[in-house]
Order: sequence, then C-alpha cells, then structure tokens
Amino acid sequence: MTFALDEEQLQIQGLVRRVAREKVAPRANDIDRSAEYPQDMFELLRELGLFALPFPQSYGGTGSTLSACVVVEELARVCYNTAYLLVVQWTPIGAILAAGTEEQKRRYLPALAAGKQRAAISVTEPQSGSDVAGITTRARRVAGGYRISGSKIWCTGAPYADFIFVGAKTGDDDSRGSINLFVVERGAQGLEIGRKEEKMGARGIPSCPLFLEDVFVPEENRLGEEGKGFKAVMETFNTARPIHAARGVGLAQGAIDHALAFVRERRAFGQTVGDFQGIRWMLADMAMQTEAARSLVYRTAAMVDAGVAGRELAPFAAMAKCFATDTAMKVTTDAVQLFGAAGISAEFPINRYMRDAKVLQIIEGTNQIQRNIIGASLLGAAAKR
Repeated sequence: MTFALDEEQLQIQGLVRRVAREKVAPRANDIDRSAEYPQDMFELLRELGLFALPFPQSYGGTGSTLSACVVVEELARVCYNTAYLLVVQWTPIGAILAAGTEEQKRRYLPALAAGKQRAAISVTEPQSGSDVAGITTRARRVAGGYRISGSKIWCTGAPYADFIFVGAKTGDDDSRGSINLFVVERGAQGLEIGRKEEKMGARGIPSCPLFLEDVFVPEENRLGEEGKGFKAVMETFNTARPIHAARGVGLAQGAIDHALAFVRERRAFGQTVGDFQGIRWMLADMAMQTEAARSLVYRTAAMVDAGVAGRELAPFAAMAKCFATDTAMKVTTDAVQLFGAAGISAEFPINRYMRDAKVLQIIEGTNQIQRNIIGASLLGAAAKR
C-alpha cells in the first residue's frame, strides 16, 4: 500500500490550504478568545462540500481517510476549531457506516454528509473516562424501544446537534458486549444538555454534560444488534484515530510556520534570532518530529483505506494518535519558547497552539490508553510467535 498523495489529493490539499490561509486564519484568534461557536466556518465547510469527504462516493465523498487527514491537517495548521467541526461530524457518520442498517443510512447519512444536519457522539462518563466498557448509562427495554437513563460528560457539539449518538448498556449484565449506540433526537423528553465546559483549548466547539432521565428511544434508533454494539463502537474509534492524529500534525506544522516567521524578523545581539545555531537546532528537531508524525498518520490512514481493521489496525491507530499529539505538544511548547516573552502574550497566537495541543493528548482516549493498546498488541504478537 502507498500513502503518497495522488493528483486528486494534491488538488484538495492546495484548495483547502488556500482557503485556510485566506478565510479561516483571520478568524482563528477571535474564535479562541470568544469561545463562540464558529457558525460561519461551519457554513464555509458546507459550501466546500467537505463534510462528506472521507465517506463513500454515493454520499458525495472520496472514500478516502487519507484525503480527510490532509484536509484536517491544513485546517488545524491555522485554526484547530475549524478542523474540529469536521471531526465532530465525521465520528457519528463513521458509526452509522460501521453499525447502521440500510434504513438508518438512508435516513441519516445524506443530510449529515451535506452538512444540512449535525450530530454528536456521547460515550464518556464521569466515573469511566477512557474506559468505554465501564459506562453505567442504561437502556431498558420497553414496548417499541428503550428508556435510557444516565449521565455523560464532554459531549462535544451537543448544543448544535440535531441528534446525539449515546452509548448505553442493554440487558441485565455488565459485560463489555452489552453496549450499543442509540440515536437520541434533539429535544427528546428527558434529555437535558448541561452548561458548556470552560476549556483551555478547543474553545470554539462546546463540550457539555448530558443528563438522560427515562428518555424514550424507538428500537429503530439502535445501532447494531442488541448487546453486540461494543465492537462497532471501538472500530469506529480506531478508524477515526488517524483523523484525530492529523489535527496534531496540523498544530505542529502551524507552530513551526509561526516560529519561522518570528525568528526571521526578531533581532538580538546584532543579528536575527534565526541566525543562532541553538535556535536552528530546535527548529530542525521540530521539523523532523512533525514529518515523522505526518508519515505515521498518512500510513495509518492508507491502512484504513485499504480495508485493514480490527486487531491489525488498532495498534497503528493508537501509535498515530499518540505520537502525533505528543509531537504537537512538544513542537508547540518549543515554539512558545522560541517566542520568548511574546509566546505567553495573548497578542501572539502561538500560545493557542500549545493549549489546543494539550487537549489532543487527552481526548479520544488519553495517550496513556493508546500506549496500553500498543503494549498489549506487542505482547499478544510476541505470544503468538
């Protein structure tokens, strides 16, 4: 398999890079400072037809996760929040493709892929965090469907979602396999969306708690066969991880862009800061780390496009997410250092990159969880030799 960009992907990259610089970058600081949802950026992405990008051509997409990573990287390079708008939409779409019936696909996918509707996904709970199997929200069978009760945290995009995919356990046992995703419509009786979190990064896309009290969901809104939805949920997360990782590559590259511009102009001791050997070494390390992360992310995305899945994909997806986001944290921190006192001033955007990078190390499965997945895969592979 190859992860070199083809002609179509290079054209997409060029288009999005131009749009990002001309229309997205001028808005990035205001979105971060105000922490207001960037509806104008959502409409821009919709006009460009980007919401369908990684999905089958029958929904207007390219069928390429690699293309999606390229787009997310270019947007995150100038504005993490605008890139996040795509990711928030893509994870629920991926869940429908992975576990939805044909009727559910016809009902939900066209509007989501066109950006005419918005969705969110909610699995995380206060007591379980990255432990998806530990969720306690319950879906109790009743006539015609289910009654769901429980609470969630960090449901990103919830206030703007037309429906939310809520993870809940079915049946009477606590087994891992008893988890399913249920489509909960906006305004459903018993659903309450709590106050948005005040976040250090990713500030433009709200994350809120959910409170569900005996919320009725018809049976046709359950994704996957009852009691067997956990595998589909986890596979959705695996295939989405290269896209999450691409945000880290974009943040790192954007931080390098800002750092280069600064050290070329800033003067100290009679010369530009970029003339100092120590500064050049820092920049070289930042560039090497970012390029290595990009290669790993693109390779993993190419694996998804080639149909690699399950246990074969999981460790690579974890590596891509972990390494790219750790790289983003390291590179953005070094970029702030290169700015000196200016780096901690709100006058310059570079500290925004560092704050957003920290968020990426935690969300979508902490990087400690990713290391657990990688380690378990290594030990399992060793045992089979």
